Amino acid sequence: MARNKSDFVVIETVQGQLTADVIKSHLESEGIPVFLQCESAGRIYGLVIDGLGAVKVLVPQEFADEARKLIKETKDDTPQ
Repeated sequence: MARNKSDFVVIETVQGQLTADVIKSHLESEGIPVFLQCESAGRIYGLVIDGLGAVKVLVPQEFADEARKLIKETKDDTPQ
């Protein structure tokens, strides 16, 4: 079934493409489709300050709660 971008909701906003890619890989490994939306200036110039480099992680609405739970569990398990 094809999905429209309008079917996706933002579940997290992170700084930097690398962090977003890690989250995307984790969610996709759990069977959750992921779409990343980033602004281009931060990516082109490699900046991750003042919102430059911010990446929105989007998933289909029906997976939003599960995806948020998985991200929270991963953050809770990460040593500080």
